[in-house]
Amino acid sequence: MKNRKVTSKSVASDAARTLQDPNASSVAKSLAASALSQRTATHQTGSQMEDLASKVLDSQKYSPKTKSLAGSVLSQSNKQR
Repeated sequence: MKNRKVTSKSVASDAARTLQDPNASSVAKSLAASALSQRTATHQTGSQMEDLASKVLDSQKYSPKTKSLAGSVLSQSNKQR
């Protein structure tokens, strides 16, 4: 069963800014790219991105913006996995 959730406009906007930010971490950029790829319901989060997003949400070292991207990516994961 596919998850039909899509990335919101506000999260997509944050994701685009993150990808353009030369100071953004590689983790933030990976999450941003995943979130942007999920602007349509044809894509959903893969297992590796699920793991990364979970680790970001469990960590104290990431910014609220990065955690927001992680939450969006994780909410679009395959529920059966």
